Amino acid sequence: MIRRNFIKNSIIGSISASSLLRSKTEKILTDFKSVPRIISTWNHGVKANRVAWEKLKNGEGGLTAVEYGVRDSEDDPNERSVGYGGLPDRDGKVTLDACIMNYNNDCGSVSFLQNIKNPISVARLVMEKTPHIMLSGKGAFDFAVKNGFKKENLLTKQSEKDWKNWLKTSEYKPVINFENHDTISMLLIDSNHNLFGACTTSGAAWKMHGRVGDSPIIGAGLFLDNEVGAAASTGLGEAVIRTAGSAMVVECMRSGMSPLESCKEVVNRISNIHRNRPEWEYLQVGFIALSKNGDYAGYSLKKGFNYALSDDNNDTILVDAGYKI
Repeated sequence: MIRRNFIKNSIIGSISASSLLRSKTEKILTDFKSVPRIISTWNHGVKANRVAWEKLKNGEGGLTAVEYGVRDSEDDPNERSVGYGGLPDRDGKVTLDACIMNYNNDCGSVSFLQNIKNPISVARLVMEKTPHIMLSGKGAFDFAVKNGFKKENLLTKQSEKDWKNWLKTSEYKPVINFENHDTISMLLIDSNHNLFGACTTSGAAWKMHGRVGDSPIIGAGLFLDNEVGAAASTGLGEAVIRTAGSAMVVECMRSGMSPLESCKEVVNRISNIHRNRPEWEYLQVGFIALSKNGDYAGYSLKKGFNYALSDDNNDTILVDAGYKI
């Protein structure tokens, strides 16, 4: 009798739990905001969004839109934390990380990639042409070359000059708000309410050779669940990895929190974990989030984080994110 009652109560509990989750999901699906919609991190996201929006409106699809949106930043030598012209590691090497993800949870990633200009496009090929999710280092480089990418020197004269100046003191303190930008992350919801995301970076300047941050890690730098929403991060990658940051933002949305509440919740967790760590002095992290209904938000630990918004009502505007301290 005890066993029978236990099984009965377990079944009732499971039904109740699934009904609760279903009701929350149904609430998300029936309260639509403006779609399609694109959000991306930092001021260089404005131009990236415009590229992505044009691709989307031309019918090239959400995945191509986010890919070519962030490629705009990868190609710009003046964007010192992304792609070509990115600030190097302490050995003077520009190393790149990127990942991309679609509404089917298909994803691809590259880490510690050198001498290839567009890591986001290599990440997409990893997703589409291999049985793997991530390729790294020389393996990622060889795969890129095999698929038609050219070997290029990514260290510009200005970045080399900055690196040589840094060598005079060799002090390592990542400045996330340097020139008011960092990693570019982009989230997109299309007119069918399908989600897409991309993230790409040259990582923290003056890092140890071989260091990989959160940007290529699905669940840390980027995560989406097409039933709930999407999130992406910017800032100190180690802090985001410790909390599986972007995945946790999405899980908070799954529990019924708004995008803003979800971003705040995870930023608060990161704050609590790192308050007594040495990196607290220079720590900055931020998240953007986009729910299944098109609602959006951005929030960061410290002042200075902003993000770009594009939809049918906005010809790409820059929004100052909320912040904790």
